[in-house]
Amino acid sequence: QAQLVESGGGSVQAGGSLRLSCTASGIAFSLNIMAWYRQAPGKQRELVAVINTRGVTDYVDSVKGRFTISRDNAKNTLYLQMNSLKPEDTAVYYCNAKHYIVAIRTYWGQGTQVTVSS
Repeated sequence: QAQLVESGGGSVQAGGSLRLSCTASGIAFSLNIMAWYRQAPGKQRELVAVINTRGVTDYVDSVKGRFTISRDNAKNTLYLQMNSLKPEDTAVYYCNAKHYIVAIRTYWGQGTQVTVSS
């Protein structure tokens, strides 16, 4: 059974930092493109950051310079370091895995709430 388990969400004041973690089981973690998505109330889910199997990263413009996505294949864990948080970062953040060849094999975490107050 494939499972992604997220942790690290919470409430923080604007300008603060959080680090989200996503630990995977039941998948070949190193063969998966990993990503963080977020969804705010009334808005479409958006891709926040992605890291491919070779460690190449990309980010949505709104978080560039503030967020860093990374992975530790030995621990089957994905991270999102979030600095200089803004109220507009408030959302449920989801971990996603997609096999780099068999793209139909994609999995989602349960989501973790991030709330940034002003």
